[in-house]
Amino acid sequence: MLVFLTLALASVFGVIFHFRSGHFRKTHRELRITPSDINQSLGTQATFVQFSSAFCQPCRATKVLLSHIALNTPGIDHVEIDAESHLELVRKFHIARTPTTLIVDGSGRILSKAVGLPKKQEVINTIAELSRA
Repeated sequence: MLVFLTLALASVFGVIFHFRSGHFRKTHRELRITPSDINQSLGTQATFVQFSSAFCQPCRATKVLLSHIALNTPGIDHVEIDAESHLELVRKFHIARTPTTLIVDGSGRILSKAVGLPKKQEVINTIAELSRA
């Protein structure tokens, strides 16, 4: 009986984990990213700040997706940060796993955060909301 209960709980956890992964959520912390944090200026409209690690396959796919959107959208930049080499930033911005993407406005305010491979349409919708604001 205990085995079935354990399997059921693990399955529920897996399903929740799967459906939460890659979705942008608004942040409630008043943290800001500065150009000195990322060694690059921020985009005029927004910047995708992606935390990655060397052997992370979803990180590569996230980089391709966000770079493509940034190249084709004026005012949007993309910065990839190696989480293992920047542990102070990982702690500061509460990064628990890679890939994690922060969408930061032109003033450095963190607007939203996605853990896992973001969905292309959700990234586009988030940027569209930023344009309307």
